[in-house]
Amino acid sequence: MKFDAKQQFGADAAAVIECYSSAEMYQQLPEFGRISRPDLVDRTEHGDTVKLSLRYKFTADLPTAALAIIDPDRLTWVEETTYDLVGLTSRIRLVPDHYASKLEASASARFVDRGDGSIRDVSGDLRVRVLLVGGQVERAIVDGLKEHLAEEAELVAKILGAN
Repeated sequence: MKFDAKQQFGADAAAVIECYSSAEMYQQLPEFGRISRPDLVDRTEHGDTVKLSLRYKFTADLPTAALAIIDPDRLTWVEETTYDLVGLTSRIRLVPDHYASKLEASASARFVDRGDGSIRDVSGDLRVRVLLVGGQVERAIVDGLKEHLAEEAELVAKILGAN
C-alpha cells in the first residue's frame, strides 16, 4: 500500500531536519494513539549524514481475523533512518523484529523550504503478506503511521517554537 503525508512547519527545512535527526526529539515523544513511544537503539553521525535507529510497537487493535495469525505483542520493528543534512532528504526502512516475511516497509522524505516555513514530504510503501486480511492490516498500520506523523509534527513545531 502506497502512502504519503505532508507536514508543515514554521521553521526552515534545515532546522526541521536537524530536529528530526536528533536523539533528543525522540526522547520527548509521548505514546501516540496507535504507535508506541520510540526507544533509541542507535544514532551515528558521519559528516553530513546521520543514521538513527528507533524501536516501535504497534499498539492499536487489529482486525479479529488477523489475530488468528498475528500476535499483537510481536508487532514491533526498528525504524532505520538515514538523514542527508545537506540534501535535506531522508530514507526510512522499517525492519520487523518478528514476522519479517510478512511485512516490508520503506519511505523517503524531502524537507523543502516554502515561503514562511517548510514542509516535510513523506512517501512510502508498506506491504503485509497475510492471506485474506493483509489489506486490512496494511490500512490499520498506514492509518497509525499517518496519525503518528501528524502528532510527531506538532511536537517538532513546538520544539522549534514555530507552532
